[in-house]
Amino acid sequence: MINYLKSERVILREMEEIDWIDVHKYASQENVCQYQPWGPNSEQESKDFVKQVLIDAKKEPRSRFVFAVIVMECGEMIGAGEMNIRDFSNNVGEIAYIVNPQYWRKGFATEVANLLIEYGFNNFNLHRIYATCDPRNIGSSKVLEKVGMIKEGRMREDLLLKDGWRDSLLYSILEHEWVRK
Repeated sequence: MINYLKSERVILREMEEIDWIDVHKYASQENVCQYQPWGPNSEQESKDFVKQVLIDAKKEPRSRFVFAVIVMECGEMIGAGEMNIRDFSNNVGEIAYIVNPQYWRKGFATEVANLLIEYGFNNFNLHRIYATCDPRNIGSSKVLEKVGMIKEGRMREDLLLKDGWRDSLLYSILEHEWVRK
């Protein structure tokens, strides 16, 4: 299986144990995790996240693929991208991504999402790939629309955050809708 993906400006490579340091740089920030059920992370929580990623990478059949996002120009890890196979029988996957705020509004999340979608369709013969985001997360909604995903609707109170239940917007793209980049 491919262990790295590449676009014009980023490389997605399989996560390594040492990556917890770079994960912690963004996962410890309140603004990064404000729409997530986790964080801000302690150092131990960032280490535990990476340890779990490495454990999941060894499972058979493997359903979780987590990549470190590396900016080619400087070699810095700025985030993570994830592809999860949610239903092997119906060929359904889910993508997720997170980027260090230093790199927000520069197109990196869009590049990562495109790479993950391409990876899912090309390597797993997926029929449908979806993603969810908090309705308040305008930046993430824009990313999902830029990569060609269609907003299917709103799932009410489907995720418990620190401050209570949150809704999620559901986006998806079908294999025949994907325009290969």
